[in-house]
Amino acid sequence: MCGIFGAYSPRGKKVLEDVYLGLYALQHRGQEAAGVAWVNEGGRISSIKGSGLVHLALDQAKLAEIDASCAVGHVRYSTAGGPDLANAQPLTASTSKSSLAIAHNGNLTNAAGLKLFLENRGAIFYSATDTEVILHLIAHQPHKQPLDAFVDSLTRLRGAYSLAMVIGQDLVAARDPWGFRPLVIGMRDDVYYVSSETCALNLVGASIVREVEPGEVVIFGPGGIETIRIPVNVKRRFGCAFEFVYFARPDSVIDGRSVYEVRKDLGKKLAQRAPCPQAHLVTGMPDSGTIASMGYAGESTIPYEQTVVRNRYVGRTFIEPTQRVRELGVRIKLNPIEKILSGKNVVVVDDSIVRGTTCQRMISMIKACGASQVHVRISSPPVRFPCYYGIDTPTRVELAAAKMNLRQLEREVGADSLAYITEEDLIDAIGLPADTVCTACFSGNYMEGEEDSEPGL
Repeated sequence: MCGIFGAYSPRGKKVLEDVYLGLYALQHRGQEAAGVAWVNEGGRISSIKGSGLVHLALDQAKLAEIDASCAVGHVRYSTAGGPDLANAQPLTASTSKSSLAIAHNGNLTNAAGLKLFLENRGAIFYSATDTEVILHLIAHQPHKQPLDAFVDSLTRLRGAYSLAMVIGQDLVAARDPWGFRPLVIGMRDDVYYVSSETCALNLVGASIVREVEPGEVVIFGPGGIETIRIPVNVKRRFGCAFEFVYFARPDSVIDGRSVYEVRKDLGKKLAQRAPCPQAHLVTGMPDSGTIASMGYAGESTIPYEQTVVRNRYVGRTFIEPTQRVRELGVRIKLNPIEKILSGKNVVVVDDSIVRGTTCQRMISMIKACGASQVHVRISSPPVRFPCYYGIDTPTRVELAAAKMNLRQLEREVGADSLAYITEEDLIDAIGLPADTVCTACFSGNYMEGEEDSEPGL
């Protein structure tokens, strides 16, 4: 996951408060830490990082006072490296020719090999995140200009990376040739922006210019916008299907497709694929299943009710996991409404089942409220394979749908029935060509071997 945001003003306007607001809009992509980095008056990089949510990690008022016209920011959800503040981004570095700051969304699949290669040549790593590999690759090419060294470094990477960087005094955005993670360009007056999602551009009042293309490097400098292609040939794209299913905010647009409309269509497909005529009402697991449940209800003509209330003020680190809290479990965040559920046959729609524990506890709570039957419908195919491209999914032996068949999983979670959509339904609802969408967590079809060439180190 993770969210990145960058801003650049060729006329010297302050941009740090906009970066703060952009990160605030991307908070759903990471809650462990937040940080910003900018070019100061001396041309050096300064940064501030903190643990937790954006408003706790960063001081908006102080950032608004800083005279910086080029900056990047990051909200972190750890996939490579733990939640320690040392792994928080943006990461910064100075080379003999330039100062650098980098914010990364994604996961490098060849990071371990690159790190060993660099350590054998004297590199010292100060974090456990794969992002630091990119900085060292740039630094180990002192004979090249920083931008050339950066592009050359990208040819050596495999896996997912959407990047917002400060190189010298320019803002630079880059997206891997497979297009795993979204990255979009925006503009307001003379200020350029790059963002993980369009919803952050909406917040700062920027218009959407276009997406950064897979395999494209975009440089924002005093002379305007320059683009460079990463010289790596690939056979197909791998845009993440789970962005549409869960990650992205519903008010964002990815590849020209409204995330809200895709999720509603997923619910419609689910109603067609797995009807439940005996149900009295349809509800969604908040917030991930809400929009799909509305689509299911509309297609099936079964009434929609919001029967589960989410406590919006409970964050990831708000309550310590004491024994009492563990006993309360999911009820700390979710609470069903007994009066609506009592005596009813209920269809509960959610985006996915990973380990199955949350689903199991939620069904138990709904039945404890007097529901006669609970029929679970999932608006994605079964998650049977781990993701290596920026999602913190467990190993395959921990994935419920990989360990059990449908009927076994149905009994495990305590549902009266359980059904999913198919991969074909998912692709159809997303509305993009199948060879541009990554479904590896459902199908096991990973990108390894898809390159036409494998540049050496």
